Order: sequence, then structure tokens, then C-alpha cells
Amino acid sequence: MKKIVCLGGGNAMPKAVLEGLKHYPVKISVICAMLDSGGSAGRLRHDYKIVSPGDIRRALIALADTSPVMSDLFNYRFEVGELKGHNFANLLITALELSSNSYEKTMDEVKRMLKIRHEVLPATLDRSNLCAVLENGKTIRGETNIDIPKHDPKLRIKRVFLQPKAKAYEKAVGAALEADAIIIGPGDLYSSLAQILLVDGMSEAIVKSKAKKIYLSNVMTKKGETDGYNVEMFSNEIEKYLGGEVDYVLYNNRQPSPARIERHKAVDRTAAEVVSVSKKSSRSATSGKFVGLDLLTDSGLVVHDPEKVAAAIIGLTKSKKPGEQSSTKQKKYKAKSAK
Repeated sequence: MKKIVCLGGGNAMPKAVLEGLKHYPVKISVICAMLDSGGSAGRLRHDYKIVSPGDIRRALIALADTSPVMSDLFNYRFEVGELKGHNFANLLITALELSSNSYEKTMDEVKRMLKIRHEVLPATLDRSNLCAVLENGKTIRGETNIDIPKHDPKLRIKRVFLQPKAKAYEKAVGAALEADAIIIGPGDLYSSLAQILLVDGMSEAIVKSKAKKIYLSNVMTKKGETDGYNVEMFSNEIEKYLGGEVDYVLYNNRQPSPARIERHKAVDRTAAEVVSVSKKSSRSATSGKFVGLDLLTDSGLVVHDPEKVAAAIIGLTKSKKPGEQSSTKQKKYKAKSAK
């Protein structure tokens, strides 16, 4: 059984990757972003000095093999009173962790409740903050202030870093080293994905791993974070924080209608434009590192179709890496020449 590690945070990766991949005979280990500083998860993190339960919760729900009632319960958000804004699952995970004083026992119990056969792991258990340096030299502190900018959103992000440094969760490092494939994304480039790669030991483990490294690009850019980014710009930034190259860049090459894009932007106020395809990635779409496919749902919001994404990922896990393909062709050519 192939071991597939998925990195991400927020709703994008769980919905785009996990909901489709869990139906295949594979072993999934999810490595989640843990530095959420806003909303229910951020409040609990601040009040009880714990790591954020928000992105872990989303991954757990995506992998759940239980009734819709349980999924609805774990997604329930209180609307009035002292608990207003809090998510039920965030409160449950916090209470379990405080009562058991063990993060591992907490995860085991939640997995049992949701009948999850896969692993959901934190990128780190250390308390740290994500910081971003803008093109004007100003430093923004806190994941939520990068995710929902209070500064001029037209200012580009030059780099992000963790303060203080955080150490990777040991089991997450082990999962990356033992994986057959590692999927990075989709998700907010800086506020979700980069923060995982910045944890000490995580990028090193991914680069060292013999797994196929696949970056799944977003389908929409985000205001204040990735305005104007194309597929190649996304992948270049991922490789910068990874400290090495990915084997494949998987991206959507289907252009949704203008009306559909506008409907999406009316619902998702943070969405900017559909991620464009650079000339380099377009030229390499059929045979090399960049793999362009129709990965969109057939209707509704401009989002990944989890079934299409899962099929594409499984297909790439069975193929040879671009470098290996070239090497094989060279060997065949040399063999023919020798004859």
C-alpha cells in the first residue's frame, strides 16, 4: 500500500485532495499548518497556550468515515453568547488536550470518534508566529494578519519567517521520510504552505525523502498574498521555501467562464483571478515537470474537483519522474546505437 503525505492548511487541501484520495487503497498522513492566530482556533490558542486546532480539525473532518450528523457536529459554529464564533470541534480538541495533557492521546480519541484510518499530524507543537516582510520593508506579525491583511493589500510579500523558530513534530518528519509521494497544497501560499516548510526539519526531510514530490497549484490567486501569480511563480516560491525542487507541478488548465469566475468572487471575497499558465509550464504540460489537466468541478465555485485531483495524483505516483524518464530513454538509445 502506497504511503502518501499531504501538506496543507485551511479548507483547500482537505477538500481538494483528502476527500478524493481517501477512497483509494493508500495510507494517508496529513501534515497540518499549526500557527493559526485568528478566529476560534486563534482565540483558543491564545487563551489556553495550545497549538491551533483549526487546520487539524478540517483534515480530520475530510478523512472521516462516519455519518453526516457527526461531520455537521464537528463543523458546528456557535452564533450567540459567550461561545459566539467558536467551532464545536475546536472546543472538543482543546478540552481533550487539556484534560489528557497529551496531544497524541487527543488525536487518537478524535480519530476513534470519526472512524479515521489515516494519520493527521501537526507540523509542529511549538508555539511560534508567522511573520511576513512586505516590499516596503514593513514586517507583519501573525498568520491572520497575513491571511486577512490590515495593511495595503497591494504591497507584495517579499518573504515569510517564523518567530521564534519551531521544531518539526517527530512523527511528521518520519512520515515524510517514509512516503512514496508527498503532495504540497493547494492552499494559501504564505499563510498556510510556507509556514509548514519553514518549521525546522520539515523541508530537510521532504528533500531527503525518496518520495515523488508533487506541488498542486491553486486555481485562484488571493488578494493581498498572490495577486498576479502564475503557476510557475507559485511553484518557484514553494521550491524556495522547500530548499529543493519538486518532481511535478500539477495545475488546472481549464478556463472557467467569466460568469462563473464572477459568481465565485462574489462568494469568496479574497479571490482575485484564475491562476494563469506561464509559457514554460504550458510547453512542459504533456511530458515534463509541469502537468496541466482539467481539475475543476463541472459547475459551482471555481475549485478543484477532488475526484479528478485524486485520479491525477494516483497517476503521477505510478509514473516515472521526469529525470528518470529521460534517463530511461537515453539508455534505450544507447542500447540501439550499440547494435
